Amino acid sequence: MFIQDGGRVHASSQQRAADQRPYFFLSYAHTPRYGAGGPDPDMWVERLFRDLCGHVMALTDLPAGAPAGFMDREIRSGEGWSERLAEVLATCRVFVPLFSPRYFASEMCGKEWYAFAQREIYHQAKSNRPAEAIVPALWVPVPPEQLPGPAERLQFNHRAFGDRYVTDGLYGLIKLRIFAEEYERAVYELAKRIVSVADTAAMGPSRPLDYRQAPSAFGTQDPAGATARGAVRSSGPRPIQVTVAASTRHDLPPGRDAEYYGDMPQDWNPYYPDAHRPLAYVARDLVRALNYQATVGSFDHDTTPLDSKQPPTRPELLIIDRWALEDEERRERLAAFDAENRPWVSVVVPWNRDDHQSRAAESELSATLEQTLPTKLSQGRAACRAAARGVPSMEAFGQILPQVVEAAAQQYLRHAQVYPPAGGSHTERPRLRGPMAAEYATTHFIPDMLDQAPDAEDTDDSQS
Repeated sequence: MFIQDGGRVHASSQQRAADQRPYFFLSYAHTPRYGAGGPDPDMWVERLFRDLCGHVMALTDLPAGAPAGFMDREIRSGEGWSERLAEVLATCRVFVPLFSPRYFASEMCGKEWYAFAQREIYHQAKSNRPAEAIVPALWVPVPPEQLPGPAERLQFNHRAFGDRYVTDGLYGLIKLRIFAEEYERAVYELAKRIVSVADTAAMGPSRPLDYRQAPSAFGTQDPAGATARGAVRSSGPRPIQVTVAASTRHDLPPGRDAEYYGDMPQDWNPYYPDAHRPLAYVARDLVRALNYQATVGSFDHDTTPLDSKQPPTRPELLIIDRWALEDEERRERLAAFDAENRPWVSVVVPWNRDDHQSRAAESELSATLEQTLPTKLSQGRAACRAAARGVPSMEAFGQILPQVVEAAAQQYLRHAQVYPPAGGSHTERPRLRGPMAAEYATTHFIPDMLDQAPDAEDTDDSQS
């Protein structure tokens, strides 16, 4: 039972007492010890965690023994580390990342962020109600231009926790005794925000994500030390195109149920009634959670001529409704697309196993798909081939999407136009130029990718 009060949703005391999930997950980057036998540098994070837990217990009616929060030091010896993290990330009510330069350089922290962000996206897709349950805290202040896209997009007023908090962060406040009052105020305000957001978002638990396979919300990291070889960090999210090839409720094949469609192709919702949000925007949010900037468009309204000789300007996801292939003109355009060599476009074909109408026509629709897109159904990594042959649920869509996006991004890097440097007698290796260069130079060392990466069409999972 929930009680509405002034626009906020409050859990009843009976429900809150019964729901003993952790109020918050504290996500932080481990600081290495300075010198052998030095003090544990993360003891200050543990103190913050204990202080937050104390405030949360005081601000709620959690029963004795119920977990107010979670940090990875709570994992017992012998307990499965990745399984335990995945379990808590799937059940906690609020995610609290401790911002610092080290935090955004940590792949593990990026995995934790993505696992929780995926829950938010699923919650909104199923309820058509946003769930903003990430409450950031400043451990060490980070300049805005150094924030990755998922962190930059958060709407959060740090100034409400105090001016000294903004300039020095919690680490500065906790280390200096003269700021003891400012520290207490900031931690108390943070605890109040955690409780308020937990009650307002009211986000239920989800199926644990395989933490070992989870991508990082901060983008992929190059192996073998790209930074040491001269790569530059990104100043913003990388661009990607999300294109939908689907019908509208106004041009459906005879007899097709209109409840899955809207006024535009982008309104297509193949996983209805489990989901109540168009899949194009779920896909957009998922790739944004991977530090991309997505643009959503329609295949029917794309006037760009198909020409494989032209270099790509960005990677692309093409999401196809099998029923849309019943339209002859659209089917011919998709067949022409398939005949072009455009490996930087990854195809995803959602296929709702609970859509009885689609299940009844599966043989015919599958045959049409294979005749129209034989190349895309057989090329690329195993994940790309699986995505093109049918994704049965929204959860499966979210699980396979990061792999498909990464494959498209790598193929974009292989096929993007390169130029020799202008002027001068000294010839350097070719490098990527143009509007996409700044975004993609951050997570991939371009020359090495161009020279060394194998074709995705020629690789299997063990090679990719």
